[in-house]
Amino acid sequence: MGEFVQMSIQFAYVGLLVSLLLSFVRLAKGPTLADRVVALDLIAFITIGFIAIVTLDTMQTSLLDIAITLGLVAFLGTIAFARLIVKDKQAGGA
Repeated sequence: MGEFVQMSIQFAYVGLLVSLLLSFVRLAKGPTLADRVVALDLIAFITIGFIAIVTLDTMQTSLLDIAITLGLVAFLGTIAFARLIVKDKQAGGA
């Protein structure tokens, strides 16, 4: 691979790591359940980004199957959390 591609991959690793750390801060601080759900969803998609960058770095295309599966599971988990939040609001009368 070219030097520019390697530098771009390293830059992507750093950017994704910073994003992951900030997402964990939002997950810990909250303040609401919705904020935490969005943070968990973001962490899942940042992980997919990491898998994509590792795939580019190592040229191991079998990792893309893992990324696609994680994307589907993260989407379904987000839908489940959203339904839970709606049910909680309806039960609480708020």
